[in-house]
Amino acid sequence: MKLSDVATIRTNFPEAHFWLVRRGSAERCGEPVRVFNSEHIGIRVNRTDILLPDYLYYAMMHIHQSGHWQRLATGTLSLVNIRVSDVRRIELSPR
Repeated sequence: MKLSDVATIRTNFPEAHFWLVRRGSAERCGEPVRVFNSEHIGIRVNRTDILLPDYLYYAMMHIHQSGHWQRLATGTLSLVNIRVSDVRRIELSPR
């Protein structure tokens, strides 16, 4: 199951549960934040019966800290960005 199957993911999304920094330094790109910015990628969990928004926030924090977004980020050395489609394709698997 992909993240897009259980959540709405897009930019300029003030109703989201949390956001991912879409562009910036390689270290900051993909970082989950709780403050709205129209440039950030918003994530709103639609299927809260199977995925809690707070759990997903901390899972995204782990993904960011493990360097996942640094491998996918495109751009110059000082300014990189991730795509909404990259976030939508994140695989979720039950354990």
